[in-house]
Amino acid sequence: MGGSFTPELMRLLREAGCYFVRPGKGDHAIWFSPVTQTHFPVDSKIKSRHTANAVLKQAGLPKHF
Repeated sequence: MGGSFTPELMRLLREAGCYFVRPGKGDHAIWFSPVTQTHFPVDSKIKSRHTANAVLKQAGLPKHF
């Protein structure tokens, strides 16, 4: 426990065609999903599997964690 879900999450996003757009506020980054055609924030230190799955949902991808 105590690890971050962010590296695995970013790998999944890139494999799905999502890409980094710009830095956001604080330690967030703004990404774009070609699946949903929307921008969404990704925290740099996601500690909760629920949060990681919520980001995947915003990107239009199925749950993974």
